Amino acid sequence: MTTPVVGVLALQGDVREHLIALASADALARPVRRPEELAEVDGLVIPGGESTTISKLATLFGVMEPLRARVRGGMPVYGTCAGMIMLADKILDPRSGQETVGGIDMIVRRNAFGRQNESFEAAVDVKGVEGAPVEGVFIRAPWVESVGAQAEVLAEHEGHIVAVRQGNALATSFHPELTGDHRVHALFVEMARGNPRAGSL
Repeated sequence: MTTPVVGVLALQGDVREHLIALASADALARPVRRPEELAEVDGLVIPGGESTTISKLATLFGVMEPLRARVRGGMPVYGTCAGMIMLADKILDPRSGQETVGGIDMIVRRNAFGRQNESFEAAVDVKGVEGAPVEGVFIRAPWVESVGAQAEVLAEHEGHIVAVRQGNALATSFHPELTGDHRVHALFVEMARGNPRAGSL
């Protein structure tokens, strides 16, 4: 069985935690900041952080357009929290100049679950993840207002969509990398294993 190379977009956010979680899920994990590093991975995680900042830095580092091209080409990609916002085709309340990578036909509301001091943890049943519910850490988390016909809802919390998959794109509004439970990362690593260098430029 091949070991997929999975990158973490290392411009801002909780990069280290994702690298640890991916390594624990049997991936070769590495940070990605530049187009040449993006070209060498089988899949990519876009971490939590501040979506506007990640968007601006991705453009500044010249990685936004190559990333869009690889996602369009089918490269497996997983976004958590701000990463979910980055994978949305549309943001309900974008900041001025905010761009997304796109890839999932969904409309996302930023900071929908409240401010930093309203962060919380909750057990979430995630379709495709066997066993007990996933402990979701919600920090200034978005939720999905609506999805298109191609997107599959994987989880909801209190009536709001918090996990979505469309083809090789996966997104959660919560942070599984902060809990020590690496089952969601294992799901994504299997996606990357099945599509080596998909969407390579």
